[in-house]
Amino acid sequence: MTVIDETQTSLTEIGTLIRGARQNRGLTQTQLAERLGTSQSAIARIEQGSQNLSVELLSRINAALDADLLSIGTPRASHLRVTGGQRLSGTITVKSSKNGAVALLCASLLNRGRTTLRSVARIVEVDRIVDVLRSIGVRATWSADGKDLEIVPPAELDLSSIDADAARRTRSIIMFLGPLLGREQSFELPYAGGCDLGTRTVEPHMIALRPFGLDVVATAGNYEATVSSISTDRGDGPTIILTERGDTVTENALMAAARHPGVTTIRNASPNYMVQDLCFYLELLGVRIEGIGTTTLRVHGVRDIDTDVEYSPGEDPVEAMSLLTAGIVTDSEITVARVPIEFMEIELATLAEMGLNYTLSPEYAAANRRTRLVDVTVHPSQLRAPIDKIHPMPFPGLNIDNLPFFAVIAATASGTTLIHDWVYDNRAIHLTDLTRLGADVRLLDPHRLDVTGPTRWSGAEVSCPPALRPAVVILLAMLAAKGTSVLRNVDIIARGYEQLQERLIELGAQIETFRD
Repeated sequence: MTVIDETQTSLTEIGTLIRGARQNRGLTQTQLAERLGTSQSAIARIEQGSQNLSVELLSRINAALDADLLSIGTPRASHLRVTGGQRLSGTITVKSSKNGAVALLCASLLNRGRTTLRSVARIVEVDRIVDVLRSIGVRATWSADGKDLEIVPPAELDLSSIDADAARRTRSIIMFLGPLLGREQSFELPYAGGCDLGTRTVEPHMIALRPFGLDVVATAGNYEATVSSISTDRGDGPTIILTERGDTVTENALMAAARHPGVTTIRNASPNYMVQDLCFYLELLGVRIEGIGTTTLRVHGVRDIDTDVEYSPGEDPVEAMSLLTAGIVTDSEITVARVPIEFMEIELATLAEMGLNYTLSPEYAAANRRTRLVDVTVHPSQLRAPIDKIHPMPFPGLNIDNLPFFAVIAATASGTTLIHDWVYDNRAIHLTDLTRLGADVRLLDPHRLDVTGPTRWSGAEVSCPPALRPAVVILLAMLAAKGTSVLRNVDIIARGYEQLQERLIELGAQIETFRD
């Protein structure tokens, strides 16, 4: 649960928090309405973020949910108290992809028709992009159950009214460049933000988008973009060689190519899960794409897109890895349902090399009918350090966002594991916080760690690292640590996970949310 300063937080975020607390207490919208003396439709509007909330009503919601859920005025930091050393059991289901959702939200600007996204992850990162979309005139409406999102762009975007604060708090805003260059001759975007992961240049995006006529000048706090006309007489569009096989870079190039006449070839493209999600969505819009799942994409652009479509984002392999790690480090038997196996095969093969005993269900199709899913059951295992180092690679290699989880897994294994995070400058440093809980983690340089196990975990108090995945890694280590641990300032976890602690509690974890 998160404490919210009502004066600085959107109604959408407040509505999301209320919906999560209601569901965690097993209440329907009608039951909560009865407690408040209002209607079910009013609760639906509150949870969608489409109804103003008075101080008096917020206080009544606190009482109805029997929780100090919302704080009016100065916000207090939210912390977790974890009683570790408990074995987990049961089944937990992977939710849809965070990274897929934000790309699809940006891509909805390509379509003049209605886009309905099913079972969208209700996380802070999504809410920030929704806030930005609404600020420029897009109608974004959540369904009554808070799962589906309907997006209808206006005929003309009001970019002068963009919510700069929400935009600056998410790196995903950079993915507005691709769709906007097909709609606007000039525009400004606030600088992109996100996790503290070191210097991350936007130059690869510029290399990908210049062939479409985009020119960007960085000014104080903004990207100033202008779009020049380029010849479209030839049947073939540009051939783009990406200097970085990045996910968001590939997505920006795809969105620019989607409305560019002719055939655009993108080489060294990322074939990762969120890129495939975007390709599947663009195909529904009438954009033909050859080579999905490979590093060479041929995009048959459509000058104008105006169609009503529905799409279900695929399940999140990084959340799947997070949940599997919870079972592994607590030496538990749990089943993680709806794991996108195509994007987890290297991780599971690495875990098998380390001695993990797990079983897979037969494959079945996701709601989008394109993503292959399995249920993975992990069993208590005696793990050993792998012979070789563990390092990420572009898909189909080990996912860069899954690498941090191998640090806490390696700490439970016998022997020394070298973890090489060559992508980010600072993230390996954040993983040294595991030493506070008893792990033997040595920082060799900004990109490499030696992790020696097995660890005799013990409880401790740790401040949340300013990066999403390392923050979750510390929480998972606390589940394994005997005694009581405290993880302070945990709001960053809500940026990428929906109700993670509540879902872990359902598996038997003992986690309590509190504020000073």
